Amino acid sequence: MNHRSLSLACLFLSLFCKLDAKQPNIVFFFTDDQTSSSLGCYGHPLAKTPNIDRLASEGTRFANSFVSQSICWVSRTTILTGLTGRSFGTPGQHDLATPESIKHLYPGILRKAGYRTGFAGKWHAKMPKGFKTSDYFEVYNQIGRNPFYKKQPDGSLRHETDLIVDRGIEFLESQPKDKPFALNMWFNACHAEDSDRRPGVGHFPWPFSADGMYAEDEIAPPRLNDPKIFESQPNFLKTTINRERFFWRWNSDRKYRINMRAYLRMVSGIDNAIGRFIKVLEEKGLAENTIIVYTADNGYHLGNRGFAGKWSHYEESLRVPMVVYDPRAPKSARGQVLEQSVLNLDLPATFLDWAGLPIPESYQGRSFKPLVSSGKVEDWRTHTFHEHFAVRSRIPPFEGLRNDGFKYVRYVDEGNYEFLHDLKNDPDELVNLAKDSKHAKTLAKMRKATDRRVKELGGPLSPKKGSLGVSTPPHPKAAATVANRPGANGFSNLLGTNMRGWSGDSQFWSLKKGVLTGKADGSLKRNHFITWKVATVRNFDLRVKVRISAGGNSGIQYRSAHAPELGLDALTGYQCDVVADKSQYNGMLYEEKGRKILSHTGEKVVVDPKGERWLVGKFEVKEFAPGEWHEYRILVEGNRHRHWIGGHPTADLIDFDEKGRALDGVLAMQVHKGPPMTIEYKEMLIKHLPDDLPLLQFKDHPIPADAVGVRPQGKLPKGWKPPVYGER
Repeated sequence: MNHRSLSLACLFLSLFCKLDAKQPNIVFFFTDDQTSSSLGCYGHPLAKTPNIDRLASEGTRFANSFVSQSICWVSRTTILTGLTGRSFGTPGQHDLATPESIKHLYPGILRKAGYRTGFAGKWHAKMPKGFKTSDYFEVYNQIGRNPFYKKQPDGSLRHETDLIVDRGIEFLESQPKDKPFALNMWFNACHAEDSDRRPGVGHFPWPFSADGMYAEDEIAPPRLNDPKIFESQPNFLKTTINRERFFWRWNSDRKYRINMRAYLRMVSGIDNAIGRFIKVLEEKGLAENTIIVYTADNGYHLGNRGFAGKWSHYEESLRVPMVVYDPRAPKSARGQVLEQSVLNLDLPATFLDWAGLPIPESYQGRSFKPLVSSGKVEDWRTHTFHEHFAVRSRIPPFEGLRNDGFKYVRYVDEGNYEFLHDLKNDPDELVNLAKDSKHAKTLAKMRKATDRRVKELGGPLSPKKGSLGVSTPPHPKAAATVANRPGANGFSNLLGTNMRGWSGDSQFWSLKKGVLTGKADGSLKRNHFITWKVATVRNFDLRVKVRISAGGNSGIQYRSAHAPELGLDALTGYQCDVVADKSQYNGMLYEEKGRKILSHTGEKVVVDPKGERWLVGKFEVKEFAPGEWHEYRILVEGNRHRHWIGGHPTADLIDFDEKGRALDGVLAMQVHKGPPMTIEYKEMLIKHLPDDLPLLQFKDHPIPADAVGVRPQGKLPKGWKPPVYGER
């Protein structure tokens, strides 16, 4: 080593050794799959996020904050390394960090400089072989989302959001007074539980602190939900997992409303947990010297453009919240909203700058400390670079630049298919100007600038091996088939060798050798359900063999919704009853926690638009012995429901009650409170029918004048007589 190198090294070490004990603490709240528009401070009309809003009102909110690549692990690795994805990877593996690229991870630099470093939550950064988190964090608690609700030693459940903050508070409780700290709390929320496609608490499980929130709020449809917007996309975007997951989450009005309420509850649950942490921070006298940062790993399509997930070049995917609270900032900088473009790439440089530490030359971002302090920097960037190349077999990769006026991207595996969006005149990016001759100069300029930036960051992507996989047709006849692939005859078997496709309490349910068994010992205080997680059901033909013990009471639940206020496995919705020893109920159509009995066994019923039930025909009521296998069939087509047992019809109902009925929902099986019982299901086959089957119209199915009202559930008033339709 020469004398100049030695002197520089000594200077660098001295900066670490002389770290002032009054250096600021840094708290980094990091969410998953959160668009900036889901926060109150960013303008969401319903979002209740008072704690994050307070940080924004007393700190800095960046109006234009973006990620360089919109996917979890690349974004996280970018923040740790200070490098874009194509820079921390290799030509053959662009989303896996190399040993060279992790030499300057910000938590490691802070720790060596005297900071106490902590981590709690979702890691998901892709580090090279031999990497040890213990080399970078004094306290490390990895907490994943599988499942979101963690069983505690006392048997209770706790959401991972709350557990992450619990670990953060424990970190504060053990914090030495004479040492600064850098604490990272990286939430799994608002990520969907991808393996669980049940709307609401299944797909977007929220912390208990957010129970009941938004229940009465009117949920507006996606702002960019015009079908023409989706149809205008090139074919390679219309068949990717963005579209596939749309059918998991947003493809019906009911599913959209349920999932949006759940998503907002996840956001509010995060906010509630942050509020709890800040309270402890204040109680310990640490708040006045603690900088708090709140951002997300990527944006999120919430049904806009007919998409779900992230992965695209559109604003919904790239744009994220960025809120910074620095109690040391001058009053003039409090509550400021800045228009300058910042990136996740800027965070590690900013953290080190706040700590007064040198920023490694390898970092590709810039510290935005001066912006937070003064609101302006003379030579701040004029453009940002964005890319995507992860899961290249199923997500088309792109690269390009964004500035205040335009966004340019090219999809490199699709013949460099180009987009050019005028962000000022077309902020929703609805018009592609790439082939507009009026913008040829802008296109050429941004194309050349992209070429230059690609070269600076590591060069072009390696040629792709194979073709882009098609995840789903743009318009599947039955949305459920996107997740549940049918066999050659159109039917699929829902019962395998394990419980992977089902969600239920193992205390009551088991699956062995293709038989799903539910048991109750007589002590149940409420009904319990096991639900199919793979897909929701709309129109379908279900056939299943059922055996129930004497005295048992069960049911096949369909087009149902969660009722989390009653329990995580509680449901409401249509049910085909399975009742031993009571032929008048076996096979009837019942609505759990709703309109109750819609059709007794042996009845053909019409529910009028006002929700009144009228008996318009009858079937013979047969007895089916308990303890024997019987085939149940449920056929649902639009608003007509039919049930059979052993090929014999037990219920036929047409539902014209638009307010009361459901046209889609989950499939589930029930164990009923009451006497001890055993219920068994096997050979459960389902055929998903087209989503767009026509609804029967009331005018085409007149109710006879002599039709009588369906006998209501429960004890009848003395002298009760059924109403007659013609005498109403």
